[in-house]
Amino acid sequence: MKKVLVIGSTVVDIIVQLEDRLPKTGEDVHVLSQRMSLGGCAYNVSDSIRHFQVPYILFSPIGTGVYGSFVRQELANRGISTPIPTPSMDNGCCYCFVESTGERTFVCHHGAEYRFQKEWFRLVPLDEIDTVYICGLEIEETTGSVIVSFLEEHPYLAVFFAPGPRLTVIDPALTERLFRLHPILHLNETEALAVSGASSVSEAASRLYEKTGNTVIITLGEKGCCYFDGQQTRKVPPVHAVQADTIGAGDSHIGSVIACLKRGDSLPDALAKANRVSSAVVETSGALLSDERFAQLHLF
Repeated sequence: MKKVLVIGSTVVDIIVQLEDRLPKTGEDVHVLSQRMSLGGCAYNVSDSIRHFQVPYILFSPIGTGVYGSFVRQELANRGISTPIPTPSMDNGCCYCFVESTGERTFVCHHGAEYRFQKEWFRLVPLDEIDTVYICGLEIEETTGSVIVSFLEEHPYLAVFFAPGPRLTVIDPALTERLFRLHPILHLNETEALAVSGASSVSEAASRLYEKTGNTVIITLGEKGCCYFDGQQTRKVPPVHAVQADTIGAGDSHIGSVIACLKRGDSLPDALAKANRVSSAVVETSGALLSDERFAQLHLF
C-alpha cells in the first residue's frame, strides 16, 4: 500500500476549559483548567490515519522556540519524524477555548508550521505516495502557492482538501488552480453554505461538485454527514455522542475517510466509520484518541 502525504501544521494546542462561556469585551472570567497538547490539522489527520494502520508521511515543518521544542519532543516520544529541516522561525500555537457547551473557539498564532518552502518538496519520495491531504490554513498563507504548484506538477496524486472556514479568504485564483486538480472536498455544513452561497446542503454540495468534478463530503454535526457524487446527495447517519468538546472532530473525520478508502472500503462505509471516530473524539477532551479508545470502536 502506498502512503498518504499529509501536508500541513503540527502545533501546540493550549486547551483552556472555561467555567461557562467566552467573556465579552472588558469582562473577566475564570477557567477550570488549561493544558498543552499536540495538535494542528495535519497532525490530527495523520493520527487518525495511523490508527487505521495506513502508512503516511507527516510533511510538517517544526519551528524553533518553546512551542517548537514541545512539538519536536512530543513527536519523538511517538516515534514520528518529518523530512522537513528545521526552519529558522518560531513555531506557533493555538489557544483552544472550550465553553461549558463543549463548543470551541480557536485563537491562533501562526509560525513556521504554516509556511512552506519550494525546495522542501524535493524531499518527498514520490514513488511512495499516491494520496495527499491539504488544509486551507496553509493554502491561505503567502506560501500557499508552493503547495499548489507541487500538486500541479504531480496531477496523478489523489487530493483531499479540507478548506475549513478559510476558503472565502484564499486568493480566488489559487482556489481555481486547486479545483482544477479535482480534489475531494471535505467541509462542515456552515463552511459549505458560506462558500457556495447555497441555501441548502444538497444545493451546496452540487455547486461545489460543479467546481471540482469530484466527490464533496459535508459533515453535519449531530446529524451525521452527507456526500454528493455527481448524481445525488446521500446521507450517512450519525453516531450519538455526549459532547466534551469539538476540537479535532473534522480532522479525525477526514483522516478516517482517507484511511478507510485506502483500505478498500466503499465511500458510504468509510463515512460510517469516520462518523464513529469523530463521535468518539467529540466525547474526548482534545483532538486525539488513545490507542485503547480507538480499539474499542472495533472498526477493523
